[in-house]
Amino acid sequence: MPKRSDIQSILIIGAGPIIIGQACEFDYSGAQACKALRQEGYRVILVNSNPATIMTDPGLADATYVEPITPEFVARVIEAERPDALLPTMGGQTALNTALALFRDGTLDRFGVEMIGADADVIDKAEDRLRFREAMDKIGLKSPASVLVNNYEHALDALEVVGLPAIIRPSFTLGGTGGGIAYNREEFEEIVRGGLRASPTEEVLIEQSVLGWKEYEMEVVRDSADNCIIICSIENVDPMGIHTGDSVTVAPALTLTDKEYQILRNASIACLREIGVDTGGSNVQFAIHPETGELVVIEMNPRVSRSSALASKATGFPIAKIAAKLAVGYTLDELDNDITKVTPASFEPTIDYVVTKMPRFTFEKFKGTEPLLTTSMKSVGEAMAIGRCFQESLQKALRSMETGLSGLDEVQLPGAVDSNGNVDREAVLTALARPLPDRLLSVAQAFRYGLDVEEIYGATRIDRWFLRQVEDLVDHEERVRRDGLPSDKPGLLALKRRGFSDHRLASLAELSEDAVALRRRDVGVEPVFKRIDTCGGEFPSLTPYMYSTYEGDGQNAPDCESDPSHRKKVMILGGGPNRIGQGIEFDYCCVHAAYALKEAGFETIMVNCNPETVSTDYDTSDRLYFEPLTAEDTVEIARVEQRRGTLLGVIVQFGGQTPLKLAHALEHAGIPILGTTPDAIDRAEDRERFQALLGALDLKQPANGIAKTLDDALAAAENIGYPVLLRPSYVLGGRAMEIVHGKEELESYMSTAVKVSGKNPVLIDSYLRDATEVDVDAVSDGAEVFIAGVMEHIEEAGIHSGDSACSLPPHSLPPEVVAEIGRQTGLLAKELGVVGLMNVQFAVRQGEIFILEVNPRASRTVPFVAKATGVPIAKIAARVMAGAKLAEFDLSQSKRAHVAIKEAVFPFARFPGVDVVLGPEMKSTGEVMGLDNDFSRAFLKSQLGAGVRLPDSGRVFISVKDRDKPALAQLAGFIMDLGFEVIATRGTARFLTDQGLEVEQVLKVREGRPNVVDRMISGDIKLVINTTEDRKAIADSFPIRRTALTNAIPYYTTVAGAQAAVQAIAALKSGQLEVAPLQSYFKSSF
Repeated sequence: MPKRSDIQSILIIGAGPIIIGQACEFDYSGAQACKALRQEGYRVILVNSNPATIMTDPGLADATYVEPITPEFVARVIEAERPDALLPTMGGQTALNTALALFRDGTLDRFGVEMIGADADVIDKAEDRLRFREAMDKIGLKSPASVLVNNYEHALDALEVVGLPAIIRPSFTLGGTGGGIAYNREEFEEIVRGGLRASPTEEVLIEQSVLGWKEYEMEVVRDSADNCIIICSIENVDPMGIHTGDSVTVAPALTLTDKEYQILRNASIACLREIGVDTGGSNVQFAIHPETGELVVIEMNPRVSRSSALASKATGFPIAKIAAKLAVGYTLDELDNDITKVTPASFEPTIDYVVTKMPRFTFEKFKGTEPLLTTSMKSVGEAMAIGRCFQESLQKALRSMETGLSGLDEVQLPGAVDSNGNVDREAVLTALARPLPDRLLSVAQAFRYGLDVEEIYGATRIDRWFLRQVEDLVDHEERVRRDGLPSDKPGLLALKRRGFSDHRLASLAELSEDAVALRRRDVGVEPVFKRIDTCGGEFPSLTPYMYSTYEGDGQNAPDCESDPSHRKKVMILGGGPNRIGQGIEFDYCCVHAAYALKEAGFETIMVNCNPETVSTDYDTSDRLYFEPLTAEDTVEIARVEQRRGTLLGVIVQFGGQTPLKLAHALEHAGIPILGTTPDAIDRAEDRERFQALLGALDLKQPANGIAKTLDDALAAAENIGYPVLLRPSYVLGGRAMEIVHGKEELESYMSTAVKVSGKNPVLIDSYLRDATEVDVDAVSDGAEVFIAGVMEHIEEAGIHSGDSACSLPPHSLPPEVVAEIGRQTGLLAKELGVVGLMNVQFAVRQGEIFILEVNPRASRTVPFVAKATGVPIAKIAARVMAGAKLAEFDLSQSKRAHVAIKEAVFPFARFPGVDVVLGPEMKSTGEVMGLDNDFSRAFLKSQLGAGVRLPDSGRVFISVKDRDKPALAQLAGFIMDLGFEVIATRGTARFLTDQGLEVEQVLKVREGRPNVVDRMISGDIKLVINTTEDRKAIADSFPIRRTALTNAIPYYTTVAGAQAAVQAIAALKSGQLEVAPLQSYFKSSF
């Protein structure tokens, strides 16, 4: 069936900010959908609040609305644009829920908008837990026994039916938000109440436990002619009880018989047909009892999902692109396979390799929470690896994690070895039974301690086949430890075929990594590269999408399919798995580099291991290597590419800290680095060299010192004066940064937070109280410097720049200060010899400017600056790195005056027991952008985009530290003028009353009851302003902030944040916010 001609314009709803459960995979799917539909001649309208995405670039859609994704705002876009159709399946749960709300409130009917891909009834049938179970019953597919409830009293009745342990699954949520496993009544109450709050329909399913069962997923695509194909089967290595996003997974499923696979295949297609997904991709999840083979269906996502991104990258089948085209009428047999270019999309992909997905966690960022995995997702990203066997794929995945692993590294299991060196088997089994993030490392350690497969299976319920594979790897490790590294080709090849890295072998054999690499090259053991072809080698792949492997029998040369070209080429190193501190913003920069250099006539080569991103789409660059970002792997790729053509160099400055760490190894291997030199980067990072640089330029920085021992630190802090800001050197995302107020805190920090050494000293800075922090992004060609954006942080200095809201242009700094900041940025760029991007962080206190740090690389604010100014600075920087001059580009794009606000989004609700107070260590997972004609409206949009619903009436609670009271008095008066009542704790209330304000006093938590927390739980408080300083005050006020979080009460922990929020409330009360496409702000798209 040809494409539909009765629709001309299509609205796509994006997924919004990166959050746990909904990460950058929806940028990948949304970007594919936008490109596919525009290619077919449709006018595409996009709504998405996330500036860090490729899909919100103004060139990807015809009208791009960077607005909050709420039914109210999307309705205004519909009213302005009058689209013919709405595609709701590309933006995760956010898009589905918003589309459903627009259907239910009559907006779609009122403006004649048709839902395509999946209609409202289909979405409701799949997402409503009761309707889904009834649908599965109808086609004879079993579901776990369950009861749908909408209040806690009904939940207690349901408990009598399903018993404990019970699985709690809220309806219409993502990543298991609000759900979990209850093993006792106390946990049951806590999780059910949280789940009811998290569900937009206030419904949760109380489900019979299938803990320990095997879990599988099937990615299915259906067209309007009822052609259904399985794109990929995915098997979870972890058993049921761990969210599939947190589980190690493999594709294809490895422990199913052919008969079992066919049963799952048929069940998936039957499920799709019964739910009624008309066209597009869906994901169906199953559990199988490991002993009886009993099959139950767990859930189904009637949309492109996280697993769809994984399946797309694992097979080369572009699910989102095909789903978008199916939604406008095409059938699978009418569409071509982009990889082979000779087969139709109706061919089911077949893969002759193994893919392993490894989740990435950042529990270390959230003190006070246990790193336990449940049905509520907690990972912030993932890496994917491809190998010819599971062992190779697994070990490549482990070294892709950016956690310092080189394979199945040794770990300590609590109490495993007693003081006499004897193994306590019970202690080992107890450790294995806890579902921790590094469970596979614990399994390997258990084998080292002498436990067998059956013992480990009993504790973990990980399938015995996977356990035997790990056991075999541990056996080979032991042989290398005992006998040393083999010197013959067959011996080395046997190890490399199992995925052992040079680094891991060096550690086992007590050699240097260079010595291992030299030995294997001397005997001719080198990787070959294979292409992803979607058809198990049946047809040649014309698309260079590749992975490395070690093949051959030691005698005959293996076949390498890399086939490098004769062109001038540039290699771009990506950022690896998403994590806090290094997210989608860096992938954005890498993609822009690929686009810009392609347009300039260079061949672009992308190296990355993140399946969620646009950078690992096979059509983003000319050649794609899906490989770990380690020195060994990247050097091997560069050597292959150097066989033909000219490798001009490698871009390491765009992917964050990950590729920067490889710069010296690449230089050592004789591979050129493009742009700013590694030495210039080191000059900015190395504290002593940086001080000398600032001295030469006569620029100021806060008083500071370097400590290589505890005594050094104490002396430096005494000399500088408390409070001081401490941080390790060479980190990203403020890892282990802390503000320390006294000697005891400093001693605690030095003993627990960091491992200090001469190689990795701790940096100590004077903490500038009440200073305004400023971020600057600039591009330099070595001679000229372009100041792309000067951003004023809304939170005061001391809050990590990634967690602070910021305004572009600055909203309170005098023009002469902004001009001086620009002048100093130019001096720094020229002195460092920056060629490409540079980010500088300043602090301004009473008109005095201090330099906090300089990063001669891409920063996380680059996409925001590009969207706020209309200048594609990452593209320009990439061209400059390849030899262009700034004079060649039009650097003036804005058509009108406007204000852009970047606001951070946090995952605190996922981590029970964690304090929400902000500090110098980054904790946010993503960001949104508010864009409007003035500061207050732009800030209001940023809050709505971040999911914060500011009140327009009611009571405001204020409790602040003494230094903040004068500023709060004026703010409290403004709050009362807006019609709010103010309540405060004793000290704050007394101060405000002395200022002539009418304030109600309320008890602190430790002063008795009813206290402020009781008032919050009762719904009596609509906004919380709470600032604290020393550790005791922070601990005392923790219940206030946690209660605000769990009861969705907006809260602000800095005075500046509170002031901006009150301005936004004034804007909220003054009238309706307008919407405008990004394209209306700028002269041209990019």
